[in-house]
Amino acid sequence: MKNPTPYLKMRVLGAIDMAEGHCIQARIKKVSQTTFTDEEGHTRQFTWRTIQTWLTRYKKHGVTALKNTTRCDKGKTRRVKPEELLEAIRSVLPKVRGRTPTRALLYRLCIEEGILTHAQIAPNTFSRLVKDFELLKADSDCEGKHRLAFAKAHANELWQADTLYGPHINHNGGKTQTRLISFLDDASRVCCHGEFFFAENVDTLISSLRAALYKRGVPQALYVDNGSIYCSKEIVQICARVGCLLHHTPVRDGAAKGKIERYHRTLRDQFLARTLDLSSLEALNRQFTQWIEESYNAQTHSVLGMAPLDRFALDRNRVRFLPPNEVNDELFFVEEERHVRADNTFFFKAVRFEAPRHLPERTIQIRFERKRATVRVVVYYKGERMGEAKPLDPIANDRPPQPRADEKGQL
Repeated sequence: MKNPTPYLKMRVLGAIDMAEGHCIQARIKKVSQTTFTDEEGHTRQFTWRTIQTWLTRYKKHGVTALKNTTRCDKGKTRRVKPEELLEAIRSVLPKVRGRTPTRALLYRLCIEEGILTHAQIAPNTFSRLVKDFELLKADSDCEGKHRLAFAKAHANELWQADTLYGPHINHNGGKTQTRLISFLDDASRVCCHGEFFFAENVDTLISSLRAALYKRGVPQALYVDNGSIYCSKEIVQICARVGCLLHHTPVRDGAAKGKIERYHRTLRDQFLARTLDLSSLEALNRQFTQWIEESYNAQTHSVLGMAPLDRFALDRNRVRFLPPNEVNDELFFVEEERHVRADNTFFFKAVRFEAPRHLPERTIQIRFERKRATVRVVVYYKGERMGEAKPLDPIANDRPPQPRADEKGQL
């Protein structure tokens, strides 16, 4: 049954004044027992909590608060993105072994493999999303798309990035599945950087991207999917600061990133198929780095006819490297705006900071590390670096300034 109209709601609220009862709560409960007829002739009855909510909104915002509005998150998923479901389905499809991949079977396999949890998505929600977004038809729909084999002419013209589900690691007394975030150069097929993490979030993506930029230079463009971490404001800010264009693939089109998908296949066949030391995350990353540098990047590529590192070295003069220093580290900080008060101070994380320069009554931009927000807070104003802000020391500001050396000579 559709939501009641504002006219019907006003009739219900109007009945409160005429209802029996010694207090407003009693009158509301009396009205909840009354049957009303809407504009279409249907009988309607409402609970006392619903009527109380209408009355509270009416007192605060007037009749406009009684208008029916659609939910802001209607049609959107809350916890799991369609791209994440597609990746999970592709991870378990090889285990189907010729059977018809029903939605119930895929959901059970995703739960058993630890790719998804019951807390993330319910069985009915999984089935509905797979049906609505046609995730089982995604690969077949893309087969008819006109594609051409392409490759960039020079190294660092384009990087492709993606996430792969890795093996389970002993962590906090249990087994935790890892996530591999990798960056692949389009022209040379060099794995710029790859690292396993326990979680796939903005922090881990920034950490992996930072290592890749320091190791292989700054690409002209970065090609990623539509996952939530790859669309975050932090990644957009970092790409804008280093001068890198951020491109996103079409939704549910995994073949658009064919090179990194082929790299993932090689990684599964040659690295994950080995007997690995899974005692810790550090041990896994150490083995992965050794395999990348000694096997994947150093062996002859079937398409290039030479090792990816040798192909990358041909364009070394064109690569724009990012030297590691404190100023460049700030490129990977999160940025927020703050208003400086008249006493040249501002608040951040419940701490009162003093601006490094005289910037009263101005709006500044502060950059900070997500994991260590109050260790280093750097102030920018109109794109210019002002310096690091320090926590306010009111006692030190109470001391009179010391005279300079030339002023001492005049005394």
